[in-house]
Amino acid sequence: MMAKLQRFGGAMFVPVLLFSFAGIILSFSILFQNELIMGSIASEGSLWRNIWSILESGGWTVFNQIELLFVIGLPIGLATKAAGRASLESFIVYMTFQSFLAKILEIWGTNFGVDYTAEPGGVSGLKLIGSVKTLDTNIIGAIAVAAIVVWLHNRYFDTKLPDWLGVFQGSTFVYILGFFIMLPLAFLTAWGWPAVQGGIATLQGWLASSGAFGVFAYVFLERILIPTGLHHFVYQPFVYGPAVIEGGIERAWLDQLNVIASNPAPLREQFPEGAFGLHNMSKIFAPIGISAAFYATAKKEKRQEVLSLLLPTAFTAIMAGITEPFEFTFLFIAPQLFFIHALLAASLATTMYLFGLAGDIGSGLIAVVSKFIIPMWSNHFGAIITWLVIGLIFSGIYFVIFSLMINKFDLKTPGREDDEAEVKMYTKQDYKDKKKQEAAGFDPNDTSQDPSESKASNKAISSYAEEAANDPSRGRFAVTASNYVDLLGGPENITDVNNCASRLRLTVKDPNALATDKEFKANGAHGVVRKGQAIQVIIGLDVPQVRDEVDVEIAKRTGKAKN
Repeated sequence: MMAKLQRFGGAMFVPVLLFSFAGIILSFSILFQNELIMGSIASEGSLWRNIWSILESGGWTVFNQIELLFVIGLPIGLATKAAGRASLESFIVYMTFQSFLAKILEIWGTNFGVDYTAEPGGVSGLKLIGSVKTLDTNIIGAIAVAAIVVWLHNRYFDTKLPDWLGVFQGSTFVYILGFFIMLPLAFLTAWGWPAVQGGIATLQGWLASSGAFGVFAYVFLERILIPTGLHHFVYQPFVYGPAVIEGGIERAWLDQLNVIASNPAPLREQFPEGAFGLHNMSKIFAPIGISAAFYATAKKEKRQEVLSLLLPTAFTAIMAGITEPFEFTFLFIAPQLFFIHALLAASLATTMYLFGLAGDIGSGLIAVVSKFIIPMWSNHFGAIITWLVIGLIFSGIYFVIFSLMINKFDLKTPGREDDEAEVKMYTKQDYKDKKKQEAAGFDPNDTSQDPSESKASNKAISSYAEEAANDPSRGRFAVTASNYVDLLGGPENITDVNNCASRLRLTVKDPNALATDKEFKANGAHGVVRKGQAIQVIIGLDVPQVRDEVDVEIAKRTGKAKN
């Protein structure tokens, strides 16, 4: 069950990756159309304003079509075969569901307590999805339908029909099944969803009034679940769904950005729902303190090596908001520190909330500059200073607590290990040479052996990697991916492959067939999470490219074409 939940959580991140860029484009576009900030150059009808209004319209595409993004994106991560066809099936079945639902409401809307003649948006509970006026089921409906279609696809896509019905095989067969399933689902939704909308409205009111306690609990839960991959289920309904505000916190913040920026009233008063947008505060300030603590507590002779390990991952976390590669460099060495990190992250967000901050503030310095610092500079300069001062104070708190914990309990964080190889940053060539020696029966860590004394017991690893390196059709991550397949026990041991922002998520037949964590790290991984047959390889921001090459490698070795 855990493997399935992790896979589902990772798949949900596929469409989410698109939101960061769109959010930055929107924040700058809205900012540069504000006459109070830009002056007469941004006046109505000016060339400057017209250009930025065009860019703004493009930026809203991602948020306006959020349901379709999840409907199309989830099958990419969840389908076990022909993912592209699964996305097509998911889209057409979802639109069939919405068309059924729209017609049902048009005919019997009053029986279900829905005024179908009302305009979409607001309190009507209606929304235009792909030009169809229907109930606003938000990402919840999209995820539910996509999950049903993926299940149908994985189970029935390969079903062999009689030759005279052959034209209905494959995607058509999945669509036929989905068509008839969507009809009762549409009736069920028309009957039950208005009540769900009422419940969501009640939940919004409760969460918005829960104050500091609600913020602390929400952020702590979101952070502490990162190792399981289930944190996506915590924050996505808030940031992109209707948990506290219609359309999600990010969309609402961008939609109201000019109004909020122009009004000197405290941010918490103007946008109280934004209290739950503070969960990303630790992504900027925690890496500063933690990195300093790791460096200060490392052995003097290893500090330069530690710096080479920490700088790129911390910089990525601070600038882009992708903290998982950074967090996983120490999570499995000293998990108690990760618990402290979750508590401090929740305390940081809660403190900022208590000092009057709220809004979609976080997800890396790039986003903070575009969504918060520049827009709020004129009328909310005090809020910016508050954000910076509290953040840096917590960076200091992180440094002190982590340093004390590491020294008191002698935690083997980077630079404190007994094994020199743990800190070394290996290259691909280092790994290839090492694997060739091991394949020949030579242990690189055993100085009593001579690498020239080859046992030639198994050369599969080096030959596959060399084949990948010499294949002009493969990408630059081919060798790394080939090595990962071997480290995971070979293609025959891998039953499922997926990824999120920084992790390769897999299901394996035999967890004992995997290589050691040291060997994974030698191939560039930050770490490995092992939960029975559910495996996560922490790779970093290159994971989408590595995952594609892993798919290609498995297909080549098993003789199955990659879809």
